[in-house]
Formats: sequence, structure tokens, C-alpha cells
Amino acid sequence: MSAETLSEQDWTGDFWRGVKVGLPVVVASAPFGLLFGALAVDNGFSVTEAVLMSASIYGGASQMVGLDLFGARIAPWLIVLSIFAVNFRHVLYSGAVGRRIRHWPPLQRAVGFFFLVDPQYAESEIKGGRGEAITFAWYMGMALPIYVCWVIEAGIGGTFGNLIPNPRALGLDFLLPIYFLGLVMDFRRRPFWLPVVVSSAIASVIAYKTVGSPWHVTIGAAAGIILAASMPLDKDGSNPS
Repeated sequence: MSAETLSEQDWTGDFWRGVKVGLPVVVASAPFGLLFGALAVDNGFSVTEAVLMSASIYGGASQMVGLDLFGARIAPWLIVLSIFAVNFRHVLYSGAVGRRIRHWPPLQRAVGFFFLVDPQYAESEIKGGRGEAITFAWYMGMALPIYVCWVIEAGIGGTFGNLIPNPRALGLDFLLPIYFLGLVMDFRRRPFWLPVVVSSAIASVIAYKTVGSPWHVTIGAAAGIILAASMPLDKDGSNPS
């Protein structure tokens, strides 16, 4: 068997391993994708516009913020700034994952950063933390099903959302928080995990009560990052958090 054939088999195997990791995210995020499409149309967007927004921005919290701000008819620069602020954690994600994908060509890294949403970061960090290489095939195997389904769900929600008077009443919105809780628990063996999680949770709750959603996401993350950055370094000069 030739080296080229072996390489193709490795690529295919890695891709499908990534798909397997991404499928729970598809299920957990589906209610939110459908809800966004329904809310977008309810706020005056066409179904096509809702789909394009999901395809181009590709960030649940920032898309919801965008809906509110577009409806308020405020200055475009303020809309861009607000979406950037809500998604600022993705800058931190790219810094963390970037060190693990230095072996990728520049074009692959650019594509990878576009698909770098919360679960993509968490699973990549978990995989890298185990000492496993993050291949482009595995990464895209996880990313593509999530992205494609997210975009399709916006179209379905926009088209049929008016058939469900109150989508939240179905109670499916608990799936994504449970999934994220599982991801957080995967990091529990790291030093200082509990103080970082507790500080982030407290800051997030306070921000939710005072500033409001979705800003509590960024503020809670910032609190955890600040505490983690202040932790003492290991003997090798690395931060254990």
C-alpha cells in the first residue's frame, strides 16, 4: 500500500473522528439555531437575511445582540463594536489554539480560526492537553457539521418559527448549558481549576444581574482569565491553569 493511500486513510479517519466529537454539539445547539431564525424573522429580517447572518457572523450570542441592535436602528459602528465586545473571548481562544496548530499552513489556520466557536475551542484544548496532535482533518470534521447545521437551522427557524408561539416553552434550551458544563468538567484535573471556575461563575452572575445578557459571558470569562494569569508559574515557566 502506497504512502499516499495511507495518508488519505489517515485523513479520512481523523475527519470522521472529528465528526463524532461534533455531533453532540449539533444536537445541543439545534434549539438555539432554530430560535435565532425565528427571532430574526420576528424582528423584520427575511429568511435569507437570517441565514446569511448565521453563515457570516457565526456566533450565537453576537447574533442575538445584533438582532436587538439592528431593531434599535443605532449607528452601524456601535453595532460592530458591540458584536466585537461580546465575541472578544474568541481572540483569547485563537491565542490558545493557535499555539497548537502552528504546523498548519496559513490558509488552513485562517479557515480554522473562522470556525473557532466555544465547543471547537474546548474540544481542541482538551485534545491538545492530552498530548494529541490537532490535525486539520479532525478539526474540520468537527467544525463542518456544526456550522452547516447551524446555518440550516436558521433557515428552518425563520421559515417555520411562527408555528411555535413560544419556542422556549419546549424546554430544549437546557441542552447547550449541560453540554458546556460537561466540557468545563473535563478540565477539572488541572491545577487551580476550581478557583478559576468559581471566580468566573460569580463574576458572570453579578454581570448578568447588573449589566445583562449576553455581556455576562465576556465578563465572566475575563474574570477567570485574570485569576488564571495571576497564578504562580510552574518551575518550567508555564502557567498551570
